[in-house]
Amino acid sequence: MRMKSRAEVDNENTGLTPLYRFWQPQYWGLWLALLLLWAVTLLPFRLQMRVGQALGRMAMPLMKKRRHIARVNLRLCFPELDSAAIETLVGEHFESLGISMIETVLAWRISARRVTQLIDMTGLDIPIRELKQGHAVILLSGHFPAGEVVGIAVEPALGTLAAMYRPVNNPLADQVVRRARNRTFAHLVPKDAPRQMLKLLKQGIPFWYASDQAYDRKGSALIPFFGEPAMTSCALTQIAKISGAKVIPFIPRRKADLSGYEVVFKPPLENFPTEDAEADALRVHQVLEEAIREAPAQYYWVHRRFKNRPPPHSDPYADL
Repeated sequence: MRMKSRAEVDNENTGLTPLYRFWQPQYWGLWLALLLLWAVTLLPFRLQMRVGQALGRMAMPLMKKRRHIARVNLRLCFPELDSAAIETLVGEHFESLGISMIETVLAWRISARRVTQLIDMTGLDIPIRELKQGHAVILLSGHFPAGEVVGIAVEPALGTLAAMYRPVNNPLADQVVRRARNRTFAHLVPKDAPRQMLKLLKQGIPFWYASDQAYDRKGSALIPFFGEPAMTSCALTQIAKISGAKVIPFIPRRKADLSGYEVVFKPPLENFPTEDAEADALRVHQVLEEAIREAPAQYYWVHRRFKNRPPPHSDPYADL
């Protein structure tokens, strides 16, 4: 089967709406913010990151609910840390969120050549080798930072790339994110469309997969995440079985000095999948936990990861 060119896919799969349609007053504030972020992306890279940190710190007092969620999550996942250490992590996490705002706009305009200069990539030969051997490839990742920016360098190296996408509630913000992700992913698949994912995998298209957010629908189970029960999708076992895909851990992170990014591809998970989907999901969590501990502030902690748990488990966000 002939693989479609990137241009052909772009024409049929972008889901883009012309930005001039978002002229109404309710979008003016976001337009102003986007223009400011665009201006920041013209600065030297490390200065962009510093501005992002400052923006995150400035936003933190205004985001009481998200700040509380991050604090709850970090307390549950790192019970060994005292209150002062947790508060330090919360502050660093909001700095990371501020940088992520910059990166979303940066991914829209940065050149592939510049991205390549910013990234130290290890293990890229692993997915390339599996693809050459005719294996489907799932890049197992989580909600780590800079995915769109990093992907600009990863996608051409692999030939093409696909990922799941959940629309952003604000239509203009959704279009901005889509434009950033269309630089990285030739295919954006709705979150609850595993058949589309399987179709792409069978066509030899590597798939960037992150199932580390709360999921309480069919095929879910309570799986420990940092030792704390969390509603989790167990779909990866079935997807990997049907497609025969090699599941390759893929970990991007910002460098500590904010000079660029580190990207690590690890060898395919051995003896995966098994007949025990819950055990497989736990193994995925263990892979992610190891990566998160390397740079805990960069993980996406403002998501209610431990929501919708059945009794007797309590709702840690009940006081929101």
